[in-house]
Amino acid sequence: MANNYSDRRVVVTGLGVVTPVGNDLDTFWKNLIAGQCGVDKITSFDASPFETQVAAEVKNFDPLPAFPSPKEIRRTDRYSQFGVYAAWSALKDSGLDLAKENCDEIGVFLGSGIGGLATTAEQHKILLDRGPRKLSPFMIPMLISNMASGLVSMYFNLRGPNFATCSACATANHAIGEAWRTIKMGDAQVMFAGGAEATVIPVGIGGFCAMRAMSTRNDDPKHASRPFDKERDGFVMGEGAGILVLEDLEHAKKRGARIYCEIVGYGNTADAYHLTSPSPGGEGASRSMKMALRGAGLNPTDISYINAHGTSTPVGDIAETQAIKAVFGDHAKKIAVSSTKGATGHMLGAAGAVETAVCVLAIQNSIVPPTINQFVSDPECDLDYVPNIAREMKVDAIINNSFGFGGHNATIAAKKFNG
Repeated sequence: MANNYSDRRVVVTGLGVVTPVGNDLDTFWKNLIAGQCGVDKITSFDASPFETQVAAEVKNFDPLPAFPSPKEIRRTDRYSQFGVYAAWSALKDSGLDLAKENCDEIGVFLGSGIGGLATTAEQHKILLDRGPRKLSPFMIPMLISNMASGLVSMYFNLRGPNFATCSACATANHAIGEAWRTIKMGDAQVMFAGGAEATVIPVGIGGFCAMRAMSTRNDDPKHASRPFDKERDGFVMGEGAGILVLEDLEHAKKRGARIYCEIVGYGNTADAYHLTSPSPGGEGASRSMKMALRGAGLNPTDISYINAHGTSTPVGDIAETQAIKAVFGDHAKKIAVSSTKGATGHMLGAAGAVETAVCVLAIQNSIVPPTINQFVSDPECDLDYVPNIAREMKVDAIINNSFGFGGHNATIAAKKFNG
């Protein structure tokens, strides 16, 4: 390995996803490019009393291939099941042979915005109905938001750096960015990085309904999540997980790995403004993008695609548009900007990893996924949002934005690998 921070290059060698439009990489990408929508009426519980009755649920999910036994699954919250499965998928995709690796040099940063919310709700009901002696001894390990990261390390014997980021909807991008830094610093050769979330349960839906943050387009689920569209009325909750395998370039080359692209920059800023609203003009988001570009050594004109945070909220989409204009100036109108949350819903702490995977695949396949349901122009959202139809184009350099409640901003910059 190289001897200083700046010399180390970090590449992506594996991807794994669990999403509302596919639980394997090929299905996910094909459906995304085809403009398929994973939003529908909620099926996992009776949502009729709720103001919002739609969500982007993960379908036909079987965690068993990624777990040592069915017993381990029963002791694991759904968010961790998603995370472990995505990590297992990313491991397979990477071609890493862990039996031949020094696992002291392989780490995991797998975060969650909320963690085991279903476990918390279930165990609280048991406490009220049956008393404290009936609580599960696995309650705490199941609900804590670091457990998915811990399980991946345990199941795969990965003994390098390990922790869980928790920064609301910026969680996964922070995990990827910190994993990139960890490899750059020489503290690991390989990192599994991303996020997982499973909050499509009554208390999760009810909590966001109480904030009036979500779409109430219950009669038309497929068009409920409509980023940058003038008629957007709030986000749609999604669930799932995304994991990237990040690797020191020399290590990847030595083992003959297939290289998707290179991670080159990371922005991490705070709005210091409001619990849930972005700072005026997207000022904090602007600084995050500028930081990522500066660290990457990229000029604004180098960027050809932005995967936007674009949640379909009235205020957030405008703020991000303003932030992009502030950073990119005249070039902003020439950048393809899409939000894939029209298809996947907002996967909260998993969103950044799934959307960085989208960017990686866009670079590899020279095609940009569409912003579905973008029909009515909003004069305050006037960039090229790739409406409704995927676009074949050369994608040399990208940025991916994720912004979270609490004013957390995280941006990843990546570019086509040049050996």
